[in-house]
Amino acid sequence: MAVRKLKPVTPGQRHKIIGAFDTITESTPEKSLLEPIKKSGGRNSSGRMTMRYIGGGHKRKYRIIDFKRDKNDVEALVKSIQYDPNRSARIALLEYTDGEKRYIIAPVGLKVGQTVVSGDSVAPEIGNALPLAKIPLGTIVHNIELRPGQGGVMARSAGTYAQLLSREGKYAILKLPSGESRMVLITCKATVGTVGNAEHNLERSGKAGRSRWLGRRPRNRGVVMNPVDHPMGGGEGRASGGHPRSRKGLLAKGYKTRTPKKESNKYILEKRK
Repeated sequence: MAVRKLKPVTPGQRHKIIGAFDTITESTPEKSLLEPIKKSGGRNSSGRMTMRYIGGGHKRKYRIIDFKRDKNDVEALVKSIQYDPNRSARIALLEYTDGEKRYIIAPVGLKVGQTVVSGDSVAPEIGNALPLAKIPLGTIVHNIELRPGQGGVMARSAGTYAQLLSREGKYAILKLPSGESRMVLITCKATVGTVGNAEHNLERSGKAGRSRWLGRRPRNRGVVMNPVDHPMGGGEGRASGGHPRSRKGLLAKGYKTRTPKKESNKYILEKRK
């Protein structure tokens, strides 16, 4: 996977850097794995705007992704690698030997024609899903469960991965993408490999219109508002007022918002950087 830098033929293309799509082998999604997405435009059930800067955007269909990988000991053939408008990673279409089709997040190195499988006694190879108890120490994994059978919730974004550092009793210790070291039950499943499309962080939209296609409306800074609208608003001229805060007065840019008495704190061995 690589990125393409466009020639400055138009002002919008001058700074545009986009994914090369060279790993994508199929452009039409599997119809049986699609669901409609309803957009709210940032409005609640009363029609009032409760989230600002949301609205518009291209119409999308949701691709149903198999985060659980609970079809054990049944081999699946990778039919295609596809684009997913709902996430930064690419997705792979699997066809199991019994004919069922499912989408998974495509890891780096997964090719069309390869076979993947999930289960307790499978080999720790790219794309295979198995419990943390069965994965060799030092292995790079993604799509990690927090509770057994819940489905993967950690390390699902493009280019992310976690490393299995050690095992202590019924817990495995993982180094997460944020830099956090955390204990996870060894009965939780994870998929071997790094999530694909690792160059996603190098992309640049090139123009404001591309943000509108993604459903993001223009965002104005708190400093340019009036005091009635924002804690950082007001002042003569270009005055930037006080410590950075959110619109509701909560300190930002370095202020820790995690609850000190949170139940899951006992599982975190080293905090994120």
